Amino acid sequence: MESGKMKNKKWYSLIDKVYSLPNLLESWCEVKANKGRGGVDKESIEEFEGNLNQNLKELHRLLKERRYIPSPVRQVLIPKANSEDLRPLGIPTIRDRVVQQAIKRIIEPIFERKFKDVSYGYRPKRGAREAIQKCKEYIVSGYRWVVDADIASFFDTVDHKLLMKALNEEIADGTLLDLIERFLKSGVMKDGRLEATHEGVPQGGVISPLLANIYLHCFDSVMAERGYRLVRYCDDFVIFTKLGRKAERALQVTREILEDKLKLKLHPQKTRIAHAHYDGFEFLGCLFKAGYIRPKNKSIESFKDKVRHVTRRQQPKKLDMIIERLNPVVRGWGNYFRYGNVKTLYLRLDEWMRMRLRSFLEKKRAVTHQNKRIGNWQLKSQGLVLLQELLPIPSPAMGQLKRKAVYWKTVRTV
Repeated sequence: MESGKMKNKKWYSLIDKVYSLPNLLESWCEVKANKGRGGVDKESIEEFEGNLNQNLKELHRLLKERRYIPSPVRQVLIPKANSEDLRPLGIPTIRDRVVQQAIKRIIEPIFERKFKDVSYGYRPKRGAREAIQKCKEYIVSGYRWVVDADIASFFDTVDHKLLMKALNEEIADGTLLDLIERFLKSGVMKDGRLEATHEGVPQGGVISPLLANIYLHCFDSVMAERGYRLVRYCDDFVIFTKLGRKAERALQVTREILEDKLKLKLHPQKTRIAHAHYDGFEFLGCLFKAGYIRPKNKSIESFKDKVRHVTRRQQPKKLDMIIERLNPVVRGWGNYFRYGNVKTLYLRLDEWMRMRLRSFLEKKRAVTHQNKRIGNWQLKSQGLVLLQELLPIPSPAMGQLKRKAVYWKTVRTV
C-alpha cells in the first residue's frame, strides 16, 4: 500500500489513503477473513456484508468529513493460558474493525522500516517459530544466561500520551493521529455500563498489536544499541547473555526503560534470571532446558484436549469427516513445535491419536455388530496426518543444543 508524502522525516497526507474506497474494500476483505463476533451494536459480518457498498461509502464519507466516531469496545472475559484467571478482550464493532484495518494498512509499512529484528510478534513474515529459532541460535552460541520476563497487564497500562508521542515521531498527519486517539479513548462497555479508557489499548482490537510494537520500540532500540540479545514477542520477552552478572545488569537496564521511561511494570512472579541448561525457562509455549526444546506440558495437554473434542464418541460423524476436522489441528500444532526435540513425543502422540480414532470406530462398529479391529493402515488410507510426518529433515546443527553447559546453576526470582 502506497503511503503519503514525507516532509522533515515525517509522513503527512495519510488520511486520504486511509479512507480511499480501494483501501476500505481491501480492509473489509481482511476483516471478513479473520471472522469474529460483532461489537456493542451486535452487527455481524454477514449483516455488514449484506449492504457492503453502502456501508463502505458511509465510512468513506464520515472519515473524509472527519466525523467518524468509534464505538466503545464490548468486553468479554476469556480464561488466561495456564491460569485460572480471566483475561479481558475488547471486541470492536465490524465498522471499527474495518477502519482500524484501513489505518493499519497505511501506517504499518512506515513503522516496519524502523522496527528492530528483535521483535517477532504480530509482524509480517515473522512470528513465534522464528523467535524460537532465534532463542535456539543464542543458546547454541553460548548465551545461556537468560532474563525471563513478562510485563504485568501490558495492554491495560499503555500510557496514551507516550504512545501518541511515539506515533508522532513518524506521522505528521494530525487528522490521522486524532482518529487513532479517538479509538484509544472510545471506552469499554462492561455489563451494560460504559467506562472511560484513560490508558491502555484493548486486547482484541485490529490495530492494538501494532500499537503495542510501536510503544515498545524504544525498549527494543536501547537493548539492541547496548548489545543485548533480546527476543521479544509482544509483551513477552527473554534476554540472553554469556555471564550471570551481565544478565543481572540486563534486568536492571530493562527496569530502567520499562518502569521509569515507559511507565510499565514487570510481573514479580514471572520475571527471573535463570540458566538455560540447568534451570530452563518457558517461552512461547516451549520449555528450553538441558539443551532440549520441547512443548511445555500445558501445551501438550491443550493439544490433546482439542483432539479429544474432535474425536469425542458422542457424535454421529463418519471417519473421513472426523479426520478432515482433525488434520488442521495436527498440522497447526505439529508445525509450530516441529523444530524442537520432539521426535519421541510426536511418535507417542501419533499412537495416542490412532488409539482415539480406533476407539471411536470400534464403538460404532459394535453397535452394528462388526467386531473387526481397525488397523493403522486403514486410518492412513483415510488421509490422517501424523505428527511424525511434519518433522524436518535433521541437520548437523540440531545436535549442537545437546552439548553440556559449564556454568553455575542459579535462579533468582525477582
